[in-house]
Amino acid sequence: MVAHPGTSNHLRARVWDDDPVPDWVVDLDGVVWLGAEPVPGAAESLSGRLALGERVVFCTNNSSERGQDKAAALVSHGLPKGVEVVTSADAVARLVEPSWNVLCLGGPGLREALQSVGASVVDSAEADTGSFDAVVVGLDRQLDYHRIDNAARAVRNGARLFASNTDSTFPDTTGLRPGCGAIVAAVATASGSSPIVAGKPEEPMADLLRERLPRGGVVVGDRADTDGRLAERLGWPFVLVLSGVTRRSDLPVDVPTACIAEDLPAAVRTLDSWYPGSV
Repeated sequence: MVAHPGTSNHLRARVWDDDPVPDWVVDLDGVVWLGAEPVPGAAESLSGRLALGERVVFCTNNSSERGQDKAAALVSHGLPKGVEVVTSADAVARLVEPSWNVLCLGGPGLREALQSVGASVVDSAEADTGSFDAVVVGLDRQLDYHRIDNAARAVRNGARLFASNTDSTFPDTTGLRPGCGAIVAAVATASGSSPIVAGKPEEPMADLLRERLPRGGVVVGDRADTDGRLAERLGWPFVLVLSGVTRRSDLPVDVPTACIAEDLPAAVRTLDSWYPGSV
C-alpha cells in the first residue's frame, strides 16, 4: 500500500481526532466482489470491523438490483445479517416527487426505489405514448433501441432527465463492462438534454451518506472519478483499492488519497495501523 504524500495525516486527523474508530463507506463492484466472485478476504476484513462496533455502509452506483438483494448477497459472502446498503437508485429516488409520472429506463432496483417514494412508474419498454414528468435512467441489462427511443422521446416532449449515475464502466471477472453512463449518454444525445445525476460523486448521494454517518468516515473504492470525488466532496479520507477499475498502471490519480492498497483487506490493515487502540 502507498500513502498519498502530505495528505494522510491531515485527512486522518480531520475525521478521527475526537473519535479514534472510523465509520466506513465501502463500494461493492471491484472492492467486495467482481461480478459473482468475491474479492478474497474482503468480507472477512469488514466482518472484523463490524465486530468492533464500527459502522459500515456499502454504497454502490449500480441501481439495477435492489439494496435488499445486495445485502443478501453480502450475507452469502460471509457478512452478518443487517448490513446497510445504499444505491444510486436510493439517491435518485430522493429527487422525484410522489405525484410524478416517471418513465424508468433501468432494472428492478431502480423501479422499486422510485415506487417507494410514491411515484407512478412506467417501464421504458411499455411507453410508446404518454406524458411524463421525469425520465430516470439506470443500468439496464435488457437495453434495446426501443427503450432508448421511448426515453429520448419523453424527454423531448418535456420530461426532466435524471440519471442514477454516469459511470462509464463497471468491473467483473471478465474485465470492464459498459456502465450506466453509456446508456445515459445515448438518451442525452438523442434528446438534446443534460441529465441531473444523483449517484456518486454527486450531492444527492453525499447528502444521503451525511445523514447515515453524521460523524464522518472513510470512503473505500476502486474509482477516483466516483469514489474519490465523493470522498473529496464529503471532506472524508479516500482509500483507493486496485482490485477493480483502477490498476497500478493508472497511477497517480488526480484526487487526494489517504492511501492506496492492493485490495480491501490490505486497506483495512493499513487503517488498523493508524488507530491501533481500536483493535
